[in-house]
Amino acid sequence: MQKNTYESPLLSRYSSKEMLFLFSPQFKHQTWRRLWIWLAEGERELGLPITEEQISELKIYENNINWDEAAQEEKRRRHDVMAHIHAFGLQAPKAKGIIHLGATSAYVGDNTDLIQMQQGLILIRRRLCRVIDNLSNFALEYKAIPILGRTHFQAAQLTTVGKRAALWVQDLLIDLEEINHLIEILPFRGVKGTTGTQASFMELFEGNHEKIKKLDSYVSQKAGFKKVLSITGQTYTRKWDYIVNNALASLSTSLSKFATDLRIMQGLKEMEEPFEKDQIGSSAMAYKRNPMRSERICSLARFVIALPQSTAFTQSTQWFERTLDDSANKRLAIPEAFLASDAMLILAENVAKGIVVHSKIIERHINEELPFMATENILMEAVKKGGDRQILHEEIRELSQQAAYKVKEEGKDNDLLERILSSKKFALEKSDLERILDLKKFIGRAPEQTEEFVNLEVKPLIESFDDWKNVGGGEVIV
Repeated sequence: MQKNTYESPLLSRYSSKEMLFLFSPQFKHQTWRRLWIWLAEGERELGLPITEEQISELKIYENNINWDEAAQEEKRRRHDVMAHIHAFGLQAPKAKGIIHLGATSAYVGDNTDLIQMQQGLILIRRRLCRVIDNLSNFALEYKAIPILGRTHFQAAQLTTVGKRAALWVQDLLIDLEEINHLIEILPFRGVKGTTGTQASFMELFEGNHEKIKKLDSYVSQKAGFKKVLSITGQTYTRKWDYIVNNALASLSTSLSKFATDLRIMQGLKEMEEPFEKDQIGSSAMAYKRNPMRSERICSLARFVIALPQSTAFTQSTQWFERTLDDSANKRLAIPEAFLASDAMLILAENVAKGIVVHSKIIERHINEELPFMATENILMEAVKKGGDRQILHEEIRELSQQAAYKVKEEGKDNDLLERILSSKKFALEKSDLERILDLKKFIGRAPEQTEEFVNLEVKPLIESFDDWKNVGGGEVIV
């Protein structure tokens, strides 16, 4: 392996083989050839003098690209599309005269970009369904397990472990719906000619508008798109690049939120991501179990969230029918957004399948804060037993401050309940407190909310897609 040149970590460490292939030179240029074949087939069906023999010859070399000849020609001509037309023609000499007939470079370049984005979104949808499925199963398993809720990172009313996971799923479900919608509406550029006017095809088909529209539709359907743009300049509007990157950035925010919450809970020792048997958390502190997968998700998310700005600048500075200052930018901003998103989802699936819950630590944190949360319930119970509400309110205020002092200043356990039991003003028995402090009374409908959300909203949506259960999981490099 060559080690003296830069290598993207998306290639060497993070992304899956499936996504790497989708944005590889092989996929790109075999798609160019496929587009040239579809164009020739459509033109032949509509009456142009193209033979079946010529098309058959092209199909023989559809995936067998003569890279050396293409590279030599590009070095000479400084034009990648013309170089590959020349190389294809060398392999298929009988058909070389009809390759790219009536088309412009954007015919293969732009249409391939759209195919890559469509197929990339489908792969993202598959991986996202797997993450959602794993987190949903986790949510159902822990739907009734109480955990200390936190607002402003301060102790708040109880929720459940499963309900918190359902909140992560809720964000991801929004992303899934958006990505699925984008797959459905993403359009194909189609067959539009040099500046989008189809003037070259008007010449080829002698002004027959219907044949030109049929050719446009034929190629778009071959490519698997439901929608073809009715108007373009030389390129499809770069707004679609911005829309696609925005969807991936939105997904990144959800994955980062999930990973951030888990990182904080791992710091609290309540929950943690999976940890390999021989994994090392720190080179110096051997005891550490760092949340490296979750940290990597957050790190990659930061990268993807920033990328839409690049595509926004590209869209906003395109001149008239097109300029070429989009090309170099697109080669970075689009593939890397997909590769990094793919990597995050591989990590998220791995984490979601192996989240470890430390119930005893969770219980300890609840017990540290529950006495304060239960003061209103305790107050009402004491009033029902004949106490004066105003006197009891002042008493519990003073006892709470005394207990808080013990916790914060002396580092001792919360002894508020013991103080209340010892207070003659409350006249409560231990059994009264046990009944009042039943945790089921503090989690509201969290278990039912979680179950209803997963079974009525999540499962029906992901089960409507049948292509995600067997997709490769990808390998997580620790």
